[in-house]
Amino acid sequence: MWYVMQVKTSTEENIKLQCERVIPASVLERCFLPYYKERKHVQGEWKTFQKILFPGYVFVVTDELEKLYPCLRKVQGLTKMLGADKEIIPLSDREVTFLRRMGGEDLLVEMSEGIIEGGAVTVTSGPLMGMEGLIKRIDRHKRKAWLETDMFGRKQTVQVGLEIVEKR
Repeated sequence: MWYVMQVKTSTEENIKLQCERVIPASVLERCFLPYYKERKHVQGEWKTFQKILFPGYVFVVTDELEKLYPCLRKVQGLTKMLGADKEIIPLSDREVTFLRRMGGEDLLVEMSEGIIEGGAVTVTSGPLMGMEGLIKRIDRHKRKAWLETDMFGRKQTVQVGLEIVEKR
């Protein structure tokens, strides 16, 4: 099952490394951060960067939740496991499918390309193809799109890379 830990923003990498170091492999199947690629114009050149898709969250995969919980006490900076009341709830199949569809097995959301025709966006390549309905805002100059999706039991806004190659 996939679970989510809430952490202080900008400590995600540190928490992930701590988890991998202190939690036995028999308990922790995988600990990861989904990323997205974005392109920026830096000193006259276009460069590609990777940024965290969900700042403030670290994902863990385990079938040993009862054994994981005591191990997490050794992790400094962990805020909490996400859930309802005192129950830790795994991500739904729909949420896991969304993450895998967007980022593949590496959970890295590649840049998408699209066109704007008559005010409507059509994504022509990349992980956003067919997901135009989730796009809430586009910044053509920053080559970004903001998506709104249900994640962690509430609406989440996430940034991803989207280059508009043509406007008609």
